[in-house]
Amino acid sequence: MLASTLAAAPGAPGAPAVYTPADKQGFGTARSADSPVWFTIGRTGLNEVFYPDLSTPATRELQLVVTDGRTFVERTGDARTTPVGNLRYRQDFRGTGWRARVEYTTDPAGAAVLADVAVEAERPVKVYAVHDPALSREGADDSARTEGGALVATDAAGASALVARGGFAATSNGFRDTSDGWTDLADKRLDWTYPEAGPGNVVQTGELRVDGVRHRDTTLALGFGATGAEAARTARVSLESGFSRAARAYDRGWTDYLRTLKRPEVADRALYDTSLMVLAATEDKRHPGAFVASPSFPWAFGFDRTIAPEFGSYALVWPRDQYQVATALIAAGDRAAADRALDYMLRVQQQPDGHLPQNTRVDGTPYWTNVQQDEQAAPMLLAWLLGRTDPSTLDGLRRAAEFMVNYPNAPFTEQERWENQSGYSPATIAAEVAGLVCLADLLRAAGDTTAADRYLAVADQWEARIESWTATNTGPYGPKPYYLRLTKDGQPDAGTAYNLGDNNPGEIDQRAVVDPSFLELVRLGLRAPDDPVVRNTVAVVDRQLRNGPFWHRFTGDGFGERADGGPWNLGQGRTYGRLWPIFSGERGEYELLLGDRRAARQRLADIASTANSGRMLPEQVWDDRAPHRRYGTGTGSATPLAWTHAQYVRLAWSIEAGAPVERPAVVACRYTPTSC
Repeated sequence: MLASTLAAAPGAPGAPAVYTPADKQGFGTARSADSPVWFTIGRTGLNEVFYPDLSTPATRELQLVVTDGRTFVERTGDARTTPVGNLRYRQDFRGTGWRARVEYTTDPAGAAVLADVAVEAERPVKVYAVHDPALSREGADDSARTEGGALVATDAAGASALVARGGFAATSNGFRDTSDGWTDLADKRLDWTYPEAGPGNVVQTGELRVDGVRHRDTTLALGFGATGAEAARTARVSLESGFSRAARAYDRGWTDYLRTLKRPEVADRALYDTSLMVLAATEDKRHPGAFVASPSFPWAFGFDRTIAPEFGSYALVWPRDQYQVATALIAAGDRAAADRALDYMLRVQQQPDGHLPQNTRVDGTPYWTNVQQDEQAAPMLLAWLLGRTDPSTLDGLRRAAEFMVNYPNAPFTEQERWENQSGYSPATIAAEVAGLVCLADLLRAAGDTTAADRYLAVADQWEARIESWTATNTGPYGPKPYYLRLTKDGQPDAGTAYNLGDNNPGEIDQRAVVDPSFLELVRLGLRAPDDPVVRNTVAVVDRQLRNGPFWHRFTGDGFGERADGGPWNLGQGRTYGRLWPIFSGERGEYELLLGDRRAARQRLADIASTANSGRMLPEQVWDDRAPHRRYGTGTGSATPLAWTHAQYVRLAWSIEAGAPVERPAVVACRYTPTSC
C-alpha cells in the first residue's frame, strides 16, 4: 500500500546511530580555509563528512541504490577506489547488468561535497541516493524534510542539504531501518514519499534523474550550514558552479601547496605526496595547529556508546601524534605548520598545573584525561627542533616541565605510549629525559642558566637509572639484560604481574612483556645503537613480536580484531592486536644509526606496501593469523592514520640524511657522544 505523501514518517527514532567501518579508502578536503568540510571514502561510497570542524562528523554515509524495479535491488559496495587528483578519488561499482562511476571533490569556495555520478545499464534502471545525516557528531537527534526540492536535515547546531542536478524525481525522509529508503526499496519500488521525519536517526532518499541508458550522468551536492536554508544555498551554489570547476580548483590548491615543499628521491612519489597532503588535511581549519589522529572511528569506537559515550574518538588531537606530524612536516619543509602545532599544544595546557591533556577535540576541550608523561615532553622536543626561545613558548614549556618533574614517583607515568598501563616505561622515560635536555638548551640560549642546570640535573638522574627501572636480568627471554615494555614498580627483576587489558585473561609477569618502543632510547640519543642492552632487546623483540617484515605492538597485545576478524570491543571476547607499520619506520631509523641504509630503504618499502588503493596508510595490518584476509593489508583499524603517514615521510628524509632527522643532537651529544 502506498504511503500518504502528506504523512510524517513512522518508526521513530530508528535504529541506533553508528559510524561506518574505519578502513577508509580515501580522505580529502580543499586546501582552502573557506571550505570547512572534510570527506572520507569507504568501500560503499561516501562515508563520514566532517563539518564545521574535524572533530565533528556531520554525515554518516551517502550511498547509491540501483534497481530494475522487478528482479533486483542493489546498493553500492566493494568499490574499486582510484586516486584521480590530489586527495580526490573515483569509485567504480558493478551490479546486475549495471555499473556506476562516482568521482568526489569538495568545493574550495564553500562547505559542500560534490559527487559526479555516471551510471550505465543494459536496460533502464532507477537510481537512488540514500543519505544518512549525523549532524553535530550525533545521529540520533536529527530532523529531515524535503524543502524546495532539497533533502534538508537539521539539529540544534547545524544543517545539511542534498541536491541533484535536474532535481530529484521523488524524495522520502524516514527513520533508519524502519521507514528509510533502503527498507522501502526492498520490494524494488519507492512506495513511501514521506515529506519529513524526526527527531531521531533519520535517513533521506532521493530518486536521481538517470536510467543508465538514455540518461546516464548527474551531479550531487551535499552542502552544510548553520541552518537548513544556508545549507541548501551552499549546495545549490556549488552545484550551479559545476563539478569540473570545483575539482580543478581543488587540485590546484593542493598542487600549489606541494610546490612549496621538498621531495626526497627515495620515496614513492605518489605515496609521499599523498602522505604530505593527508598530514596537512588533518589540520582543522577553524583551530590552526590542531591535527587529528585519524578521520575514522575504528571498531567499538564507532558503535558502542559504553566505550564511546560521545562519538568522535580518533578525530581528536594527541600531543604525541602532533609531534609525529609536525616533525614530518618540518622535514618536508613546512615549518609554519609545525609552529602552529606547537602553539596549539601550549594553548591547551591545563590550569592550574600546566600539563597537556591526553587528547582534546580540535577546539581544545579535553576528551580523555589521563596523564601521559611523554606527551608533556613532546612540546619540548618540538620547540627545540624549531629553535623557539620566545618568552611565551618557554613559559609554557617550564610549566609542563614542572608538572613532569614534580609528578609522584617521577618518571612514573599514569599511562605510557599505548595508553593502557601505568609504570616505568623506557620509551616514556626516553622522551622525558630528552625533553628536559632540549628545554635546558633553549633556556640556556635565552639566558636562564639556573633553570637549565636544574632540569639537566633531573634528566641526568633519570638517565642513569633507566636500566635499573626497566631492564631485566631475570626475565624468561635471552640474551639478558633486555628492556621491558614497562615495570609497574620500577623493579625489573621482580616477577610483578599485571593484566594487559584489551580483553586479555588473567595476569602476566612484567618480565615477559616486551615492546619495540624501547628504541626511543636510541632515536632520541640516550643510548647508542650498538649498546649491549639495546642489541639484546632487539633480538628478544624480534623473536617475540616480529611477524614477517612487521612487528606487533607488545607481548599479548589485545587491541585489534577477534580471531574471526570481528571488531575489537571491551568485554566481548578475546581480541588480538595485529601488526603496526610505524614500527618498520622506527626500525629503519635504528638501522640508519647502525649505518645500514639499505635495510632502512627496505623498511620504507615495507610501509609503502601497506597502502590501500586510495594510498591511505593504516594503523594496523593483518598478520599471519588473518582470517581470510591478505597478510600485510589494512585491518579495520584507523585508516588513514596520520602517524603512519608521518613515519613514512620522516623515514624517507632520514634515509636521505643518513640519520633520523628529528634526533636531537643536544641529547645525543650529552649521552652518546661517540654517535653525536
